Amino acid sequence: MTEIVPAKSTPLLTVAGAQAIVRQHVRPLCPEPITLTSAVLSHVLGADVLSDLDMPPYHKSMMDGYAVRCADLSTGKGRLQIVEEITAGQTPKKTLEKGQASRIMTGAPIPAGCDAVVVVERTTLDGESWVRIADRPPKLGQNILPQGAEMRSGDVVLKAGTILRPKEFGILATVGKTTVPIHPSPRVAILSTGDELVEPKERPDGAQIRNSNGAMLVALVSGAGGQPRYLGIGRDEAARLKPLVCDGLKSHVLLLSGGVSAGKLDLVPGVLREAGVAAHFHKVEMKPGKPIFFGTAIRLGGGTPTLVFGLPGNPVSVLVCFELFVRPVLQRLRGCVDAGPHFISAILSADFSYRTDRPTYHPARLEASSTGWKVRPVPWIGSADLRALTEANALMLVPAGDLRHRAGRTFEVLSLD
Repeated sequence: MTEIVPAKSTPLLTVAGAQAIVRQHVRPLCPEPITLTSAVLSHVLGADVLSDLDMPPYHKSMMDGYAVRCADLSTGKGRLQIVEEITAGQTPKKTLEKGQASRIMTGAPIPAGCDAVVVVERTTLDGESWVRIADRPPKLGQNILPQGAEMRSGDVVLKAGTILRPKEFGILATVGKTTVPIHPSPRVAILSTGDELVEPKERPDGAQIRNSNGAMLVALVSGAGGQPRYLGIGRDEAARLKPLVCDGLKSHVLLLSGGVSAGKLDLVPGVLREAGVAAHFHKVEMKPGKPIFFGTAIRLGGGTPTLVFGLPGNPVSVLVCFELFVRPVLQRLRGCVDAGPHFISAILSADFSYRTDRPTYHPARLEASSTGWKVRPVPWIGSADLRALTEANALMLVPAGDLRHRAGRTFEVLSLD
């Protein structure tokens, strides 16, 4: 009698392995010249920015006081003749000679002949045209910022990949850049699927539920710097899903929620295949979010391929998959060099028992303490329990097994804030 040996199941792809596959297909969007307004805050520079001038453009005083010659104050004390007053924006007219000083304001150009500035607090006026100085002997260059100390003409002042914050706006204004090349926001199409779904403004009837995933994904995409485009609800019928999918494939990214598991009406993978999407993986060793699908499609008109994510239907699965896979993609498309996700180590603040057959991203509360980061899981009943996420600000990675985790153990945690 021949022994029948059961076929071995193929191991599921790990999260790290799936993320590596996704990264192979992501390239930053081509930079576009964009006028600097508040709308491009947090966008990413697409090219180096060079200075068109020295800064400061002249030797300038760093303090209010008197421009002097060190040779006149070898002991730190002396009586000098005031030959002019120099304010910021005014060009000095006189060269300092022996025994002379110029009254000078912060930011004003240093006059010829001057090699130090004495602060006003160490001086006393002696009539209208003389000043007495009582200080330590001045040092060469004292309280003077040399020309070009901050930047020289031709210096790279901001590198490609820099995220534009208010301080970068200040630098760009300094070097006269009002339009710069910036990676544009990726366009993201969002499609929820399922016969059971109704829009939030409608009251569910019978077995219907409101579409929470659509609203959540629109907000997540917007918060991650993308331009969301909601396509509505696709019903569980291939002929009705395909036109919506084809519309979504015009965007840089297409996100679908629902219809990716192994049920009779989980039609998304097949519809995507018919629409020309090449699958790169389907199912990952994680909880929640195991059925996640990732593929790519050539976009009409060329350019970068459309990145397609089929997310599970349960809302916590949607959020977990977004944070692990989609947010880093959007960041990379926007030009970010270090796109994440970024985990931190945190100490479990109380004993925690949990049983799971796969690495689990458990909703948790992350808090700073005097001894470092602390984390505690929040009550959670599974991937449909969206309300639990309102109490959480992080996802705690819990290893597979039936384990009792003692307070003080270190866990890897992904912040959601």
